[in-house]
Amino acid sequence: MFEFITDEEERGQVGIGTLIVFIAMVLVAAIAAGVLVNTAGFLQSKAQETGQQSSKQVSNRLQEVATVGNVTEDGSGPYIDAVNVTVTQAPGAGEIDLENATVTWIGPDGTFLLNHANASQSVDDSFDTSEIKNVDGSPTVLDDPDDRLSINFDLSSGSDQPSVLEEGDEVTIKINTRAGSTTTIRFTVPESLGQQQGVEL
Repeated sequence: MFEFITDEEERGQVGIGTLIVFIAMVLVAAIAAGVLVNTAGFLQSKAQETGQQSSKQVSNRLQEVATVGNVTEDGSGPYIDAVNVTVTQAPGAGEIDLENATVTWIGPDGTFLLNHANASQSVDDSFDTSEIKNVDGSPTVLDDPDDRLSINFDLSSGSDQPSVLEEGDEVTIKINTRAGSTTTIRFTVPESLGQQQGVEL
């Protein structure tokens, strides 16, 4: 009428319970390890991507070679109606397409945002580029250390674009590439422009 449980049966039940707990712990540990591996892989990928972007921002810069101004003279006196900035790749820079660059022109008449004449987006005004020396013949892309391109700014007396420069004027040009790097060029117009067709700035 009564059923007795022996010590061996009790030990068997305890062993099965322990086995179930052990299997559950192994499964939880496996799942946790999988989550950690996936998270580590994602973080590593994001870190590499961020590192590459930061590297491009630092390295994909332009280097100024020369800046010259075209001098025009009329009844009001001499002034500069065009500025040409010759640039090349900074040491260690990769390919730079100036068609995708933007320029901030800060002059005596205000600040203007300029993009390339071929760009689809229109801003305050535009700049143009011309080839001085280029291995592949592109008028906008610097992809060789020997490449030289001229960034050309036509100045006018209008209020919606950079105006002509007079003697003693100061200008800051900030060239921002698509990679996010910024090259800053500052110059001051000489105090005397008379009897000259062009001046180095």
